[in-house]
Amino acid sequence: MAVTVKFFANLRESVGISSTTVEYVPDMKIADVWKAAAKGKERPLGMLTAVNMEYAKDDVVIRDNDEVAFFPMVSGG
Repeated sequence: MAVTVKFFANLRESVGISSTTVEYVPDMKIADVWKAAAKGKERPLGMLTAVNMEYAKDDVVIRDNDEVAFFPMVSGG
């Protein structure tokens, strides 16, 4: 039972990996996935999250075999 986790752009650089898996725990939420995958790195403000390729809010409950992706807020001019 596992959750696939992906990091994009500068998050990949700050965490030091582009993807990993974490053990699935019932009632797991996005913040729990970040803690398990980022190994102590502080979670940036304004970060976007997708669960199974759809934007998701932090209170979404993760299911076994889900894919959670973290990426920074896009900015430009």
